[in-house]
Amino acid sequence: MPLPFSPPARARILCLALGAIGGGAFYFLHLPLPWMMGAMTFTTVAAVSGIRIAMMPRLRMIFVAVLGIMLGSAFSPQMLDHLQNWAISFLWLGLYVVVTTYLVRLYYIRVAGYDEVTAYFSAAPGGLSEMILAGSAFGGDEARISLAHGARILVAVFVLSFGYRWLGGYAPSGTGIAVVTTPLAATDLAWLSAAGVLGFLGARQLRMPAYALVGPMIVSALLHVAGLTASRPPAELVALAQIVVGSMIGARFTGLPLRLVVRGIFLAVGATALLLLVAVAFGFAVDATAQVPFGSALLAFSPGGLAEMSLIALALGIDAAYVSSHHVVRIFMIVVAAPLAFRLLRHKR
Repeated sequence: MPLPFSPPARARILCLALGAIGGGAFYFLHLPLPWMMGAMTFTTVAAVSGIRIAMMPRLRMIFVAVLGIMLGSAFSPQMLDHLQNWAISFLWLGLYVVVTTYLVRLYYIRVAGYDEVTAYFSAAPGGLSEMILAGSAFGGDEARISLAHGARILVAVFVLSFGYRWLGGYAPSGTGIAVVTTPLAATDLAWLSAAGVLGFLGARQLRMPAYALVGPMIVSALLHVAGLTASRPPAELVALAQIVVGSMIGARFTGLPLRLVVRGIFLAVGATALLLLVAVAFGFAVDATAQVPFGSALLAFSPGGLAEMSLIALALGIDAAYVSSHHVVRIFMIVVAAPLAFRLLRHKR
């Protein structure tokens, strides 16, 4: 009897099923950020073991938009009083991007033996898709650039989730996300839905980086700062979004040779360690000059993805608005400046 689903559909369903099982396992083991961490772990192991799983880009965009609405709800009118300190922090962030790109580029050239183009776009801490497209346009190795960023996010999520809990003493909530579970009023549901739809469509039309998350986050933030709503998406929906995001991280490794994946992860460990050391230094600098707590500054400067680092901030009760806004600005800096800077450097040489 033939199976009811085509092979591509089975691969996608299996990916989400493994993600849900992994999230549930981590939840019952009381591990940090369980739904995303568990999904990421189980799907990564499956992918590198040769099990065929597949990403669902459209489904990921939907749930990333949910996370964008959730992140926007972390903004409030009171945050306007902290904009001066945030401005100082953003200046440090610009310097951080320059320093880390230079150091990690040297790491990938001297340790990994990558060519100049591949090393540069593997090192630039921007959006994964944007760096792959830019790197391949300049003649870089698309597979290695993709693996460098994917493995960096994987390593950063593990290190920071466990590090903040074991070394920093941060205790996440039982669901992994501190959200209000009271039912949404019809008006609040309408506002949040409008933030997701209008933010997504507007940001896509403007071709913003990470538009599926950034657009809904901006519109949701504006609504919350204006005081039109103070609600957040339901905890169950946010947990499901974590499963989808975590599953898609693991699915990125599907189809890559095991040797290449293992080497890429080992290289990512070294690159992430270097990035975190620099982030620690900048975290202390921001703490001293902008009166931002070190724990918040470190997560804002850490080398993970926007969605992933913001989820960690939400789970640990860290200022998610501060963290997410810094990762958004970092991505904009890199997407705009990285290709231009590379052209100038290559022209001089």
